[in-house]
Amino acid sequence: MNPTFDIWKLMAGIGVFLFGMVLLEESVKALSGKVFRRLIRHYTDGRLKSICSGTLVTAILQSSAAVSLMVLAFVGAGVMQMENAIGVIMGANIGTTFTAWIVATLGFKLKIESFAFPLLGFGGLGLVLFSSTRKLFQSSRLLIGFGFLFLGLNYMRESVEVFTQSFDLNLIPDYGIWLYVAVGLLLTALMQSSSASIAIVLTALNTHLITFTIGVAMVIGANVGSTIIIVISALGGSQAKKRVAMSHLTFNLITATVAFTGIPYFVAIIRLFIDIEANSVMGLALFHTLFNVMGVIVVLPFIGLLARLLIRIYPEHKAHLAVYIHNTPAEVVEAATDALRNEIIHLLVECQLYSVRILKIEETIVFEEPTLFERGNKKDFSVDTLYENIKILHGEIFSFYSKVQSQKLEEGEVHELERMIYASRNIMNSIKNIKGIRHDLDEFDASENPYLNNQYALFRKRMVELLLEMGRTKQLETQEEQYAKLLETFVRFENLDHRFVQETMAAAAAKEIQEIEISSLLLVNRLFTQSCRLQVFGLKDLLLTQEQINNFDQALDMKTIVDNENTKSRHESYKAANEQ
Repeated sequence: MNPTFDIWKLMAGIGVFLFGMVLLEESVKALSGKVFRRLIRHYTDGRLKSICSGTLVTAILQSSAAVSLMVLAFVGAGVMQMENAIGVIMGANIGTTFTAWIVATLGFKLKIESFAFPLLGFGGLGLVLFSSTRKLFQSSRLLIGFGFLFLGLNYMRESVEVFTQSFDLNLIPDYGIWLYVAVGLLLTALMQSSSASIAIVLTALNTHLITFTIGVAMVIGANVGSTIIIVISALGGSQAKKRVAMSHLTFNLITATVAFTGIPYFVAIIRLFIDIEANSVMGLALFHTLFNVMGVIVVLPFIGLLARLLIRIYPEHKAHLAVYIHNTPAEVVEAATDALRNEIIHLLVECQLYSVRILKIEETIVFEEPTLFERGNKKDFSVDTLYENIKILHGEIFSFYSKVQSQKLEEGEVHELERMIYASRNIMNSIKNIKGIRHDLDEFDASENPYLNNQYALFRKRMVELLLEMGRTKQLETQEEQYAKLLETFVRFENLDHRFVQETMAAAAAKEIQEIEISSLLLVNRLFTQSCRLQVFGLKDLLLTQEQINNFDQALDMKTIVDNENTKSRHESYKAANEQ
């Protein structure tokens, strides 16, 4: 018989196996995600506890990457110490060996169709019948995940069975055991799943395509390869993220070194429990668990040292995004007040930059020079990074405000500080509104409806006009001029809001837009207009005196009353006309 190797069936098996793993992970997280996060967070206050928690959660989730992400989040939030994080990661390595035991005990011992097909059948029916019931729906996905897991394993096994019947192991060149460690590492890095690569190794070993020693080497490589994705994702990330990734890599390298140098001893220990020649698959599963446990025993006494070393290598560099308050002492109240006002104006400018980028407006139209964030940044950053920096800046502003507020202040100084911090909150709420309508604005821009395209262009025009007028206001010499300009700007943009609503109603009557588009337009306009108002209010509280602020608010109250009366009159005229 000529040896044949069905590469497409093997690839299909890998794909189905990986898909099953994804379904398993997602369904288990959906069913008990909060429980696992709580377990990782609250039951890791000691080294042994953290190792046990990492082992248990990874064994159930079947994903060391998911557990590593949880650890990363908790370390970054400051609710988990680095030593305990290393313990969880060490436990996660032991937990990943659970997959090998499932494959070894069930995957090659039973006829897969006898339980894979029922799992797929019941799971598929459950997805259809229980789509409205969350727990039953996710339980059905869990069944399908297990079904695909074993079905994929069966495809992999069948793809090489015929080939191995006439394959001579002596044909494999002896390049040294290191080559197979590298193959296992590369295989895991490419597939982003050590469980899948180890399943392939077990399949090859079960069909006698490789020797037990080669299988051992590939499992060692797969163990190291599981860290590649986490290390790559940590590049350019926070210092905490780098520490977690490097602790994972360090532990796996130490474990791999111990396993590689001690292969003869591990094999001798395994032979005490399992006949490797008769049951090599079970032997390899035991080796996978054994060398990970040995790695934990070796590294456990040095967790504290490793944590301190990583913190020293990747120290926490606290970035100060504030410009004016950073080096200003809170004890000198007059200087601190001026610095706080300038910093909040800085906050306003960065928020305006965010709005400009969300609306894809050419920045040079609004800004004569780069903002302070851009001057201090050597490379371009995304709007999401800009938003996060703005939040950090606002946090620094509020922290400084608290320090100033704790000083001995006069009543007038207290009121002035309260106005300024209120202005900063209005400014932050203004960009939160813009962030909320970001995707709607993109849909208007990409729509095939010319009316929506035109409204998107009008939103951009309104924003440019607002920012230019606010820039001119800041440059005016007297507060009286600033007061008049701000009130004029506010009234004009309120009128634009009313005009937008009227035009939208007219377009709806003319069937230029559909009902859902009407709703989207009105919602976006309301949040957009509110954002414009909040920016004006913020600048008002920063530039004007208390008396001018009171007059400004009274003028707005009078305008609101007049607008309400006009609206009521229009409704009554409309009603009378309909009755006639």
